[in-house]
Amino acid sequence: MGIVPERKVKDKKEKQESAMQKIYLSNIPRQEARQKFLARVELPRRREIIKTSASLGRVTAEAIFARLSMPGDHAAAMDGFAVLAERTFGASDQNPLRLALGEDCQPVDTGDPLPPGFDAVIKVEDVQPVSGGIEILAPATPWQHVRPVGEDVVAGELLLPAYHRLRPQDLGVLLAGGITELPVLAKPKAVIIPTGTELIPPEAERRRGSIPDFNSTVVAAYLQEWGAAATIYPIVPDDRARLEEAAARAAAEGDLVIILAGSSAGREDYTVHVIEALGEVFVHGVATRPGKPTILGQIAGKPAVGLPGYPVSAYLSLEWFVRPLICRALGQAEPARERLAATLGRRVVSELGVEEHVRMAVGYVDGRFVANPLERGAGVTMSLVRADGLLIIPPESLGYERGETVELELYRPAAELRGNLLAAGSHDLIIDLLATVLREQDTGLTLSSAHLGSMGGIAAIGNGQAHLAGVHLFDPESGDYNLPYIRKLLPGRELCLVNLAYRMQGWIVPPGNPDGVKGVADIASKKLSFVNRQKGAGTRLLFDYLLDQAGLDSSDIYGYEREEHTHLGVAASVAAGSARVGLGILPAARAFGLDFVPLCEERYDLLMSASFYRSAEGKAILEIITNPAFQKRVEALGGYSMRDAGKLFN
Repeated sequence: MGIVPERKVKDKKEKQESAMQKIYLSNIPRQEARQKFLARVELPRRREIIKTSASLGRVTAEAIFARLSMPGDHAAAMDGFAVLAERTFGASDQNPLRLALGEDCQPVDTGDPLPPGFDAVIKVEDVQPVSGGIEILAPATPWQHVRPVGEDVVAGELLLPAYHRLRPQDLGVLLAGGITELPVLAKPKAVIIPTGTELIPPEAERRRGSIPDFNSTVVAAYLQEWGAAATIYPIVPDDRARLEEAAARAAAEGDLVIILAGSSAGREDYTVHVIEALGEVFVHGVATRPGKPTILGQIAGKPAVGLPGYPVSAYLSLEWFVRPLICRALGQAEPARERLAATLGRRVVSELGVEEHVRMAVGYVDGRFVANPLERGAGVTMSLVRADGLLIIPPESLGYERGETVELELYRPAAELRGNLLAAGSHDLIIDLLATVLREQDTGLTLSSAHLGSMGGIAAIGNGQAHLAGVHLFDPESGDYNLPYIRKLLPGRELCLVNLAYRMQGWIVPPGNPDGVKGVADIASKKLSFVNRQKGAGTRLLFDYLLDQAGLDSSDIYGYEREEHTHLGVAASVAAGSARVGLGILPAARAFGLDFVPLCEERYDLLMSASFYRSAEGKAILEIITNPAFQKRVEALGGYSMRDAGKLFN
């Protein structure tokens, strides 16, 4: 008898395992996926009564009509004296007219009801006090300086239509019309289920391999911004049964279920199977990058969305598929972003068949808008923080070349971007500090960085696609920095090369330097895992020079082809244990609690056009870098000398 239950358990397990093999990621175009989803699901449209004073941002559930007039009485529009106009006729400079207080006139303040028997107000500055009354030098006209009943709002008048999102001024007119409570559309209830065994609450102490759950907070914030109410469930580990239980409860409690992560095709990605088990999957996989592993379906007749775990993918998918649901439920049109034509400062490549969404930094350079792509990884949340706009590359395109004009969707108004300065070239922490101080001193200016490497920075200046570029290129033949390369690459151009700082380059190694790294020969002989900078970076050229001096080849270095675009990226790799050594600057090592083996001091300059150097913005940059207080802050980072900051080289 005991064999039968075991067989059933085994059969059930085999069925589950078989189901787990049914992994499918489709490649449906985004618009098709959107249409399929929106055609099958709906959020309920409920109403509730709330206080007008607490209704900002809510949406009216019906047309609202005034209960009372405003003003409710004829009222004085000025401080002065109420009069009967016909009694003032004949008054002039040559024939002043005296009015008896209480009989012919009565003092009123702005907003006071007009006393019975009077039909005009004379401003206080147009009268002369006399014994027992006032004297006037000009007649009043009927209803002069009087607000008639209902001048602002008339009882019964339509104040606001249905499905109107309430603004501050709307609250005023509602209260003026006697509406202290009103019916609004209830906020759709979304339930967010964060998943992943590696997730921990943001406030919990971080351990190796743990990831703070910040996605839930961001997703909830987006939902609230769009008009929904969001509830975040406790983190569910990678356990199908527990996720299924949480999803069923969420569908019972909310109008919309959002499951974070587990949406792809890995062995612990259960989201698609849970939605299918509890309801129906319409779409699994959208032809976009980022955002491909998105799941669209329903649980118990309610919309269910499985968002990718990578932050950028999750946020973009949320906007594509959830925002239209909320807008429709609240009777609102989806907000459209401002569009802008901009010149590409760098080539942007894409893959056929995939709609790619690239975050862009935008600046106004020499009379035109220039856009540079930011980090494109789906997990690079900072790319959204730094982004000024979005470039959407259609699936039939392989991308765009540098210098092409493209259309962007803007995250910020174009008018603001005219004050956005673009920094290209080599990465340095001083540039980030410079951006901070610039913003503190002039809120109309911002500084965005694109980490192109020193060679890329020179090219950007040469092409008029950046305002300034950080460069630190050592020329072995002359022993000089930067100028030999600039003269070779941009001959005859009117440029200015300004020193920013001298900085120490060295080996970034684990605490205690356990491998005893002193030079490039140690890295080669001990087969240490190395993390390099990208092609064209001054730090990479320095490393190549060191290899040449030591008689070594790039093939002698394990990890030579592995690239990071910033010094912080190099330090992060060493701190994570994926590399044993990298070449970089002291502050980056300090940021991760790593050791630093000094190697050489190099000159780090800012390259800019002569016209920008002479501009108000250029002068603002120079004032900051030559300010002793700023220099002190830089040198406190460690490994910097500002002894020549602001010096012009030519």
